[in-house]
Formats: sequence, C-alpha cells, structure tokens
Amino acid sequence: MSPANPDPAARASASSSALKIAAGIFSSRIVGLLRQRAVAHFFGVGAHADVFQAALRGPNLLQNLLGEGTISAAFIPIYSRMLEEGREEEAGRFAGAIFTLLLIAAALFALAGVLLARPIVLLFQPGWIGDAEAVAAGTMAVNRFELTVQAVRIIFPMTGVLVLSAWALGVLNSHRKFLLPYIAPVAWNAAIIVAFFIGARLFIAGGATTAGLNDLLMAACWGALAGGVLQLGVQLPGVAAVLRGFRIGYSARIPGVRSAVRAFGPVVAGRGVYQVSAYLDQFLASFLAVGAVSAILYAQLLYVLPISLFGMSVAASELPELSRITDDDWKPFVARLDRSLRQVMFLTVPTTVGYLGLGYLIVGALYRTGSFNAANNWLVYFVLAGYTLGLIATTASRLLQNACYALRDTRTPAKIAVVRVVLSALVAVPAMFLLDRVRVADVAPIPAAGEALFLGGVGLAVGSVLGAWVELILLHRYLRRAMPDFRIRWNRTARMFGLASACLVPAFGLWYAARGLPILAAAALVGGLFAALYLAGARRLGMQEIDAWLGQITRRLRGPKP
Repeated sequence: MSPANPDPAARASASSSALKIAAGIFSSRIVGLLRQRAVAHFFGVGAHADVFQAALRGPNLLQNLLGEGTISAAFIPIYSRMLEEGREEEAGRFAGAIFTLLLIAAALFALAGVLLARPIVLLFQPGWIGDAEAVAAGTMAVNRFELTVQAVRIIFPMTGVLVLSAWALGVLNSHRKFLLPYIAPVAWNAAIIVAFFIGARLFIAGGATTAGLNDLLMAACWGALAGGVLQLGVQLPGVAAVLRGFRIGYSARIPGVRSAVRAFGPVVAGRGVYQVSAYLDQFLASFLAVGAVSAILYAQLLYVLPISLFGMSVAASELPELSRITDDDWKPFVARLDRSLRQVMFLTVPTTVGYLGLGYLIVGALYRTGSFNAANNWLVYFVLAGYTLGLIATTASRLLQNACYALRDTRTPAKIAVVRVVLSALVAVPAMFLLDRVRVADVAPIPAAGEALFLGGVGLAVGSVLGAWVELILLHRYLRRAMPDFRIRWNRTARMFGLASACLVPAFGLWYAARGLPILAAAALVGGLFAALYLAGARRLGMQEIDAWLGQITRRLRGPKP
C-alpha cells in the first residue's frame, strides 16, 4: 500500500500516467475537432449535419454501454488486483473470458442494429418521420429520416469493433500502458476525415447538390466503419505483448468472472441511465427547428474535451492504483483522491472561465469555414455556454465515480445517475420548448433576416447543468459517509476561479486589438495569452497543482538523468 503521503517518486509516477493519458486524449480530440471541422465545412448547421450526428449516436450508445465506462468499473479493478498479486496466468484467462462475453454481445447488438435500423431511427428521431411529406410538398430538400436509416446500417457494425477496442484499453491500462489506447482513436477520426475529402472530390467537385451531399454523407459513414477497425488494430500488438494465459472462451469457474459479471449489471444500468439522458437530448432535439441536433453535437464536442483531457486522464490513471489499495486504512485512498481532484480542478476551472468568456472566438476558430456562418457560430456558442456551467461538476464526478468503482461499489453511481437524469429532464423539457421560440438573431449581433435558427438547444444544456451538480453533491455525500476524512476543498477551487477571471481581462483586451486578424490567428493569440497568464499566476501564487502537469513535461523534455 502507498503511504498516506505518497513520496515524490509515487507522485511523479501518477502524474506521468495522467500526462500520458492526457497526451493520448489530446491527440485524438484534436483530430476529432478536425473531423468536426470537416463536417462543419461541408454540411454547416443543417439537415446533413443533423443526419450524420444522429447516425453516430445510436452506435455510440451501445459503445458507451459496453465500452470504456463498463470496462473501467467491472474489469480493471479485478484484473489490476490479480496483476498486483502476481497471478498473471489467471489474469490472462479472466481477460479472455471477458473478451468472449463482449465479442458475443457486441456482435449480436451490431447485427440487430443493421436489421432494425428503421425502428431504431424512429425511436431516436421521431420528429423526422414527417420529412417524407415535407419533401413531397417541396418545403424540405432532404428526408432526414430515410437518410439516417441508410447511414445507421453502414455505421452500426463499427460499434462491435469499438467495444473490443475498449477491452484492449482496459488491459493496457491495467499494465500501466496508457498512451497507446488513448491515442488509438486518432485512427478512427482520421479515417472519417479522409473519407470526407475523397468523397468531396468524387461527389461535390462540381457543386454541392442535395444528391452529392447525400453521397458524401454515405462516404463519411464508410470511413467511420473503416476507422473502427483501425482503432482496434493498432492496440492489438500491445495487448498481445502483455497478456499471459489468454484464450478465447467463457467459463464461470475462471477466477474473477463471476465478480465481473455481477458488477456488469449495475454498471451497464448506470451507463444506460447516462445513455437515456443522451437519448432524451436527441429525442427532444428532433422536435426542434432544423439544426438543433447538429448545434448540440458541435457544442458537446468542445464540452467533453476538458472532461476527457483532465477528468478522464486522471480518473483512468488512478483507478488501477486505487483498486490496489486493500487495507481498511483509507488515508492513502483519501490522499490520492484529494490530490487527483485538485489536479483536475486546476485545469478545468480556467477552461470553464475561458469557454464562458471566449467561447464565441473558440467556436469560430474551430468551425467557421465553408457553410458554417456567423449565425451558426452564435448558436453553437450559446449552447456551449449553457453546458459549460456544469463542466466542473461533470469532470469531478468522473473521478468520484471511479473512486466508487475502486471501492467495489457499482450500484451507488448507477442510482445517483438515475436521479441526475430525472432532474435533468424535468428542467430541460420546459426550458427547451420555451427557448425554441427565441431566434438567434434576437439575441446576437447578426441580421434579423438571417437564418431561422433558434435557442432550443440551450434549454437542454440548462437541464444537464442541474443534473450534473446534483450528481456531484450526492457522490460527494456518499464518499464522505464511507471515508469521513474525504471532502472537496472548494476554497482552493475558488482561488483558481479568481485567478482565471483576472486573466480574462487582458485576454479581452487582446481580442479587441486583434479583431482585424483572421479568427483562427486571433483565437491562438488570445487563448495563448490567457493560458500563459493563468500558468504564470499559478506559479506566482505557489499553487502546487501546476507541478503535476508542467513538472512532468519539464522532466520529459530534460530527459533522464545521467
């Protein structure tokens, strides 16, 4: 067991793991942003963008149910404990049994997705069922419902491959190999980008007709399927190098299997609740004005970036370590959890302040190209600002959920997730329909005769914010009961908020001075100044959290000591 106050070597090891995960996630998310920029360039905020985002949502639901979140809770704690105890052959057999279960489940669900694409789209996007009548009447150019059915049939088999990719991630993480599994999604995003540009040359080189855009959409879907295969493929050599005793086959007599299967139920239920929440967003957004679905997805890609970079990187690196603590003395557990929370907050707080103050500039820098215009820019910013109010709560909750999993409690996070979803829906439904009456042109400096875009998506974000904070409060309360010494130190978070807010003032000044520059250059300058001032201020104020990130980078740049 680690001591209550981990030594510098232990802290460096934990920081190194989190840094590797953050580097991998950052690489994949940057390529993901480039993918989304390609979507924005060719489709803007409109019917084809809505279809592409909706087609990905169904497979993503299955991936999230059986993928990384479930693997983290039900597989990694048991597998890591076996490795810690030197039972590598048993661990390999256990990994093989779980692989077999996931393979069967993923194959069955993927096949069902292909065969039942039409009812699946009807379930997710019921508001689009009337598109056929609108197209026949000449009031719409695209039948989003039929186009989504075609796209889902192409994309759904990708899901099974990505679930197995999450299993590979669980194996590699347990062996403290963090970079490869988190950088692997680069292959998936890159395949879609390549498919977009090849499809553009083939189908819309002479002009963006509706038929050409339909064909381009299908090309992107085939790219997603190919990318899923690549994402799994790049991890398999690393998995093969560390597994011992692995073989495909299932037996309940293999040590650890029954415990994992018992944990799978509550975890899948908990993940299912989150997916119900995501499903509700998409379900309700289908009744809103055209562009609501794609605007929400554009904003959510930015919203989940810090959650993945800062929350997931720390939570994923800490789960195997927390799972290895076996004594009844919770001081080492609490010490690691407290340090990890401070590490997460240190970067999540300035991201929150930056998104709220500089979000319009950030959205424009990433998406302002081709069909993505000023009205689109404002709509996505407003939705992003709404979600950002819950960013700190969601990011911290990721870490607290993993703490519960390390304590072998998968039921409590699931129950709390139900509360989150119910509260989110109760707030989101009236807020969404109320705000869908407000045009973007009514609240943003764009021509009143511009596009008919509405703010309904902001209502969904408001509901999500309330649910996120309630979830954090309940998780914190539960962990306080299990470990009375544990608490979130909000005074440190408030100090970070004060510093970030002060750094925003000169950033605004530079934004005003750089208003004549291209938006990408202005965003780089303003964002760079804001980040540099925050880090310099943190160093000046003696915030120890800065060493967890910058210290490890500095050590790597200097290289090993002679």
